[in-house]
Amino acid sequence: MTETACWILRCEQRLLVQTEGREGVFFPLGQAGAFGPMEQAILVGDFQGSPCYALDVPVLPEIPGMEPIPLRPLFNLAGPEVFALAGRAVQLLDWQSQHRFCGRCGTGTRALGHEFAMECPDCGLLAYPRISPAVMVLIRDGQRLLLARSPHFKPGVFSALAGFVEPGETLEQCAAREVMEEVGLEITNLRYFASQPWPFPNSLMVAFFADYAGGQITPDPTEIEAADWFAPENMPLLPDPVSISRRLIEAALGEMVSSS
Repeated sequence: MTETACWILRCEQRLLVQTEGREGVFFPLGQAGAFGPMEQAILVGDFQGSPCYALDVPVLPEIPGMEPIPLRPLFNLAGPEVFALAGRAVQLLDWQSQHRFCGRCGTGTRALGHEFAMECPDCGLLAYPRISPAVMVLIRDGQRLLLARSPHFKPGVFSALAGFVEPGETLEQCAAREVMEEVGLEITNLRYFASQPWPFPNSLMVAFFADYAGGQITPDPTEIEAADWFAPENMPLLPDPVSISRRLIEAALGEMVSSS
């Protein structure tokens, strides 16, 4: 590679990004080998007309106008396009570092050139990047929404319910099960909203609307710190815009206002 590429460099879960200087450049630029061995670099896509590589490095280089930050703040700093590319890079770097050895026979693996797969040269086992599907459900009952908070949320923040899909389970079955397990409610009229890759660490969030069908709110104390019905004029603190949960809630509020 002789052309200039952009580089998503990671060290200790921090990425080197531009915080001041020219607009439109968010990652370091350099040619092959500028920041580390190319055999360890992962081509994650194109950015601003240049190929973009991801690389784990022991120490981040010192570049004027750039500093190391965690992935999550990158959304507010640079926008959804940059955040999505960096999220893809982080997930692929995690996959590469976590599959250096075969999970079946322990032999050192090698990356295939034509797809994202780590191959065992001994037994042939292929390890692909892990993607964990999770369902998010926002329940509506007339002019109120069911929101809950996990003890892991920022203080005061409430969101839609969510949980991981289990083996052999459909998205619809997962939605009904998670709602019942977390708050003891039945739902109906499940409707797809949108999906979002969520690189913390490797989820695919699939968001739905649903209607309340019965039951009393009974939070699972191991999962839910609090849950309640909220009217549009009495919303609690909502998740940051980086999460699809914020868009899901705002879309529901928009429908409620237009129908009132």
